[in-house]
Amino acid sequence: MSTPSRIRAGLLYAVGAYALWGMFPLYFAALMPANPFEIVSFRVIVSLTFASILITALRQWAQIRDALRNKRVMLLLALAAVLIFINWEVFILAVYANKVVETALGYFINPLITVCLGVFFFGEKLRVLQWVAVGLGLVSVVVLTIAYGQPPVIALTLAFSFGLYGLVKKKVGSHVGAIPGLAIETAWVLPVAVVQLVVVGVLGQMDVFALGGLHAALTIGSGVITALPLMLFASGTKRIPLSWVGLIQYFSPFASFLLGIFVFHEAMSTGRWIGFGIIWLAIVVLSVDVLINRRSRSRVLEAEETAIGG
Repeated sequence: MSTPSRIRAGLLYAVGAYALWGMFPLYFAALMPANPFEIVSFRVIVSLTFASILITALRQWAQIRDALRNKRVMLLLALAAVLIFINWEVFILAVYANKVVETALGYFINPLITVCLGVFFFGEKLRVLQWVAVGLGLVSVVVLTIAYGQPPVIALTLAFSFGLYGLVKKKVGSHVGAIPGLAIETAWVLPVAVVQLVVVGVLGQMDVFALGGLHAALTIGSGVITALPLMLFASGTKRIPLSWVGLIQYFSPFASFLLGIFVFHEAMSTGRWIGFGIIWLAIVVLSVDVLINRRSRSRVLEAEETAIGG
């Protein structure tokens, strides 16, 4: 594949991944009125099943075997499993509570959390524009706390759980691919999902197969829509610069935000609009920093290649 074709394909894969993630609120809202804890349990079970089928089709069982032999990788994937399970639970509970806009806020905040995690865990030093973006993010949280009458707990939980999840995945990314990683993570939390499902059943609240064939099919499909964006994302990031991925990632929360406003008809007070405006400004600042830094790196590399060539 030629370079332009490769880049076009990468863009399509990446945009497709984030567009699907942005549409998740619509998908999981369609599963109402089933118990949200039941939905999460089935998502874990079906995701593990679907991932296992894909691993067989793609012949990636060797990655699973290698991971099982590496205690550090398995422990990190266990931590990732806990973080993503919390993320899934909170996300679906938020959708059921008609707080889709706040889930979007969480994923708008996430890149700022990721920047801060880089400082604390990798000793990275923030550039001036990064400090400005983080400062604006903190201001937006204060404004939104005042607007909501309480801290945006859902948004912060989603941002921190996914930010930490990304940190853990960064540490194991060279050892295990996206789909094998998903299989191991869902296997780790499978016992919790099964217990959760049993409790829902004992309470007489298991509705998935009592709500008709379409509802059951959508529930089973939750495993497919969990794995599909991961596959698109993995394919996209191989073909385009990481800085492009950093900008494309905002497709997802913007899509969720628009769904919250125009589909779920969530109310937006003046204070909330101001808070979101500040976080969007922070994102613009962070994006500008990424572009400037990428161009600076490109110039340095070109200068080094010229010097070597000379």
